[in-house]
Amino acid sequence: MALLEGRIALVTGASRGIGYATALALAKHGAHVIAVARTTGGLEELDDAIQTAGGSATLVPMDLTDMPAIDRLGGAINERWGKLDILVANAGVLGTISPVSHVEAKVFDKVMAVNVTATWRVMRSVEPLLIKSDAGRALILSSGVAHSARAFWGPYAASKSAVETLARVWAAETNKTSLKVNSIDPGATRTAMRAQAMPGEDPDTLPHPSEVAAKLVPLCAPACTETGKLFRVAENRFFDYRLPE
Repeated sequence: MALLEGRIALVTGASRGIGYATALALAKHGAHVIAVARTTGGLEELDDAIQTAGGSATLVPMDLTDMPAIDRLGGAINERWGKLDILVANAGVLGTISPVSHVEAKVFDKVMAVNVTATWRVMRSVEPLLIKSDAGRALILSSGVAHSARAFWGPYAASKSAVETLARVWAAETNKTSLKVNSIDPGATRTAMRAQAMPGEDPDTLPHPSEVAAKLVPLCAPACTETGKLFRVAENRFFDYRLPE
C-alpha cells in the first residue's frame, strides 16, 4: 500500500515551486490532494501531472488574502471528507529586498497578510479537521532568514519568525492530541521566489523543488511523531528550538 493511501492533504501555494512539487509527491504516494493557489493555470497543470501519475486532486483557486474564503474552505472539507490528515502551509510572498526603512507600507502589509495572517487563518480553519484524523500532520513552511535576521530581508524574515512561533504555540497546544506540527526550512531552492530574491544566482546550482518535496513526504506520514520542531531539509533532520545564548 502507498505510504499515504487514503489520506487527505491540503497544500497551499500549490501552483508552482515547492508547493507544486509537494502536492504532486503527496499524490504519488496515495494522498488525495486539495490544492490551493491563486493561479488557475498552474493548478490545472498540477492536476494533469497528478492524474498522469495515477493520483487525484481537488483544485481550489483562491486568493489567501480572502480570509472568509479560508473559513469556508474548512467547512467545505468537513462536509466532503469529515477530516483532514495533512496540512502543508506553503503559500508565501517575498515582498522586497531593501532596508527596513525603505519598505513601502503596502508591501509590508501584504507580506504579513499572506505569510502570517492567512497561515494562522488556515490553521484555525482546519484544526478541528486535523484533530479528527488518526494522525494529523501539519508542516508550516519557514526560511533560514527567520533565524539569521539577514540584512534587507526585514518583512519576509519577520513574517517567517512569526509563523514559526505560531507553529510552536500550536504544537504545544495540541501536544496531547494525535496532531503533530512542525516548521520546515527548505533551504535555497530553485524557485521563482529565490530567483526574485537572488537574481544573479545560477539556479542550476540549487536543489529542484522535487528534491525538497521528497524529504517532506515522510514527515506527513503517521510514522513521523515529532512535534514543535524545525526540520531543515538540507540536513534532512529535525532541530530543537532553544533560548538565546
